[in-house]
Amino acid sequence: MASKAAASTFRPDLVGRAALDAVRKLDPRALARNPVIFVTEAVAAVVTVLFLRDLVAGNPLLFTGQITAWLWFTVLFANFAEAIAEGRGRAQADSLRKARTDTPARRLANPRDRTATVSVSALDLKLGDHVLVETGDVIPGDGEIVEGIASVNEAAITGESAPVIREAGGDRSAVTGGTTVVSDWLVVRITAAPGSSFLDRMIALVEGAERQKTPNELALTILLVGMTLIFLVAVVTLTGFSRYASAAVSVPILVALLVTLIPTTIGGLLSAIGIAGMDRLIRHNVLAMSGRAVEAAGDVDTLLLDKTGTITFGNRMAAEFVPVEGVGDAEAARTAAEASLADETAEGRSILVLARERHGVSLPDAAPADAVFIPFSAATRLSGVDRGDRHVRKGAVDAVRRFVRESAGREVPEPAAFTAAVERIAKSGGTPLGLAENGRFIGVVHLKDVVKPDIKERFAELRRMGIRTVMVTGDNPVTAAAIASEAGVDDFIAEATPQDKLNYIRNEQRQGRLVAMCGDGTNDAPALAQADVGVAMQTGTQAAREAGNMVDLDSDPTKLIEIVGIGKQLLMTRGSLTTFSIANDVAKYFAIIPALFVAAIPQLAILNVMGLASPESAILSAVIFNALVIVALIPLALRGVPYRALDAATVLRRNLLVYGLGGILVPFAGIKLIDLAVSALALA
Repeated sequence: MASKAAASTFRPDLVGRAALDAVRKLDPRALARNPVIFVTEAVAAVVTVLFLRDLVAGNPLLFTGQITAWLWFTVLFANFAEAIAEGRGRAQADSLRKARTDTPARRLANPRDRTATVSVSALDLKLGDHVLVETGDVIPGDGEIVEGIASVNEAAITGESAPVIREAGGDRSAVTGGTTVVSDWLVVRITAAPGSSFLDRMIALVEGAERQKTPNELALTILLVGMTLIFLVAVVTLTGFSRYASAAVSVPILVALLVTLIPTTIGGLLSAIGIAGMDRLIRHNVLAMSGRAVEAAGDVDTLLLDKTGTITFGNRMAAEFVPVEGVGDAEAARTAAEASLADETAEGRSILVLARERHGVSLPDAAPADAVFIPFSAATRLSGVDRGDRHVRKGAVDAVRRFVRESAGREVPEPAAFTAAVERIAKSGGTPLGLAENGRFIGVVHLKDVVKPDIKERFAELRRMGIRTVMVTGDNPVTAAAIASEAGVDDFIAEATPQDKLNYIRNEQRQGRLVAMCGDGTNDAPALAQADVGVAMQTGTQAAREAGNMVDLDSDPTKLIEIVGIGKQLLMTRGSLTTFSIANDVAKYFAIIPALFVAAIPQLAILNVMGLASPESAILSAVIFNALVIVALIPLALRGVPYRALDAATVLRRNLLVYGLGGILVPFAGIKLIDLAVSALALA
């Protein structure tokens, strides 16, 4: 998997484009956003002037020329890291841009009259215009459906080819420009002006054109600037020290020393790390409206998840058959299956599956000729089948009781097992369905909103991350408590209203916690706007999409868990590479300084543990290593440091051991190896 990711990252077309962009980014106005690399470019320019001066004067050029070249390589490699990250985003944007065309539109002069249309360009549509789209038409712009129901292919946006149903009213009334109507027709009110559609914003965000530095990035940038100033002062003081020690240290050496000591590694990779974090979300078909949202996802303390479709499958499914006294399991299963043969609901199909797989009930390929099926009716709340003198029914418990009484023509004592099963299932949060044949009770079917099989483990993983999970449901408290216990969530909100969600989020935030939630309806908009991470479903309403700071193009609520993981991975990657960079700079300081002054101050020989060949070789090796380490870390910055759900103390120890100790040891080994090569080739 990693090799495939690396191959896709360093495709020849992406690398070629990134190389050109790296050169374009040499513009000081562009580099001013990255103070560390800006300083590197400034001192590279100074050394270039000195090199040209020596060239004119006829002085030896090899050492100064190499320093000049490697300083510029350092700037270019830092620019390349950002450019390759942006390049991956542009590749995504190119595919999105194909969906944005100058689509013809049929504008309605009167929204209530579908027969009078005027053909115009989509670019000429204005806010509030009504357009008619029919089978085969491309929807010309973002809008809300005001009339009609249709199947829409959203592959241009989501990548999924399966059409989805869109209809007026409800939570599935929003449509996106560039998608195609597969069947039927819609009247759409345009809600976005040309150039500001959802697709346009996606392209801009994917390309990084609107990516602003997050608060954490700004804080880290200030730290890096401070460290750069400290090392600048330290290097300047070395000028006086070198004169005092009678050690000849030239300006190119001091400049090169400065570049090797300031945090160029993290300075060169910082922007790429942020862009790559948003890119990883895009690869999961989630669009983050800002880097701040991705970072907030990594710091989330509380996660609100809808029960239906997120924690459970969303359809009640048969879990067991409970027979009464004198009835075997096989008979109860066969009776339930017969009563469900014509039941096309999810519940009916699940009964057939359970009867076949658990009890070996064989089902006919075709309906028996003498069978008369009784479809479910809201009036009778029963379904079943009549075959000769056999009358089989399943349905609501009270309806089954009435059927038994009417079939027998008298009151029939209810078996204790039937009563006990009904009470047990109801208390557990399930739905009991009665089974009867003629005038006798057969048993009870236990229907339950089935919890997804891996969800409990995923919540346990979130708990290890320190994240509290809260289930939001409209169910009554008894049912909600049962589902919450089975799923392993930490808390639940039963019979939830929009105000309940909003109040819960505000209460959590007042206690200093960051909250994430997902939603798709207009009633979710207030909570989505209030949450620190609000994930709106692409299939949801325009209000929900505008309120959230992320949009899930697949409309999969369980993706909240992946979003949190990606946010944490972003924070870990930035922290790990910052640790490596700072340790890296400290190691270079203690590796190079003794080599520079050992000739003038022999007592420093004890600190010259690397035994570098000469001061010139030491500084040249350090400059080369400083440039190459940026390139070596680009794949890690783009891929991200693997995240594991560990406690904070374990993560800190692991970070210090791997990236802190590694940041100290790698420069010693790398600089020594480069020094041996430089000496062997007589480059210094």
